[in-house]
Amino acid sequence: MAQAVEEWYKQMPIITRSYLTAAVVTTVGCSLDIISPYNLYLNPTLVVKQYQYWRLVTNFLYFRKMDLDFMFHMFFLARYCKLLEENSFRGKAADFLYMLLFGATVLTGIVLIGGMIPYLSASFAKIIFLSNSLTFMMVYVWSKQNPYIHMSFLGLFTFTAAYLPWVLLGFSVLVGASAWVDLLGMIAGHAYYFLAEVYPRMTNRRPLKTPSFLKALFADEPVVVARPENVRFAAAPFDELHQD
Repeated sequence: MAQAVEEWYKQMPIITRSYLTAAVVTTVGCSLDIISPYNLYLNPTLVVKQYQYWRLVTNFLYFRKMDLDFMFHMFFLARYCKLLEENSFRGKAADFLYMLLFGATVLTGIVLIGGMIPYLSASFAKIIFLSNSLTFMMVYVWSKQNPYIHMSFLGLFTFTAAYLPWVLLGFSVLVGASAWVDLLGMIAGHAYYFLAEVYPRMTNRRPLKTPSFLKALFADEPVVVARPENVRFAAAPFDELHQD
């Protein structure tokens, strides 16, 4: 059993494995009182005035209590983050990391701006950890890229993947969880999907381009096509070589 878990863990792509490890270590550390959640939560005042910039990252790593909700989100993180990285972003780890950074930036921006809007500031002030929202963003992006896959919710009913975010949102409301957290993830996911998939098809312009310094962090191996031995290729026709 332990060997199977170890093999499953080692087979995870780099970004999924790193994020899952950081999330589990952070949450377990807080549960054991090794780490204090008060040093992790998003606090704009402490970030700006006391230069506690790590809060911009650590609030995405803590998943509250180690309960059933934590297990659900670890499952979502391990499954859909892995599916995205192994399929849509296969061989493009830098692009996948850029998607996560974009989502984290959008989520942080929404919370900061929402905190300044009258009548909404009280609701946004309660959102001090965005880990669940970032996980939900990945679920949303995966559902948009795989809308026709048939799924089942707890064996009760079946639906296509396009409705997965809405099914999970409804489940969160039923169990008494905050709908804001899931809605923020859907907003961030839709913003990424529109700018990365829809807008380029409409305008032939791609506003989301992965910075070169991120690509330099990952040595993606190029695909090499081996040429069989003792195979000769015919020369190109003369008129093709002299076309304008």
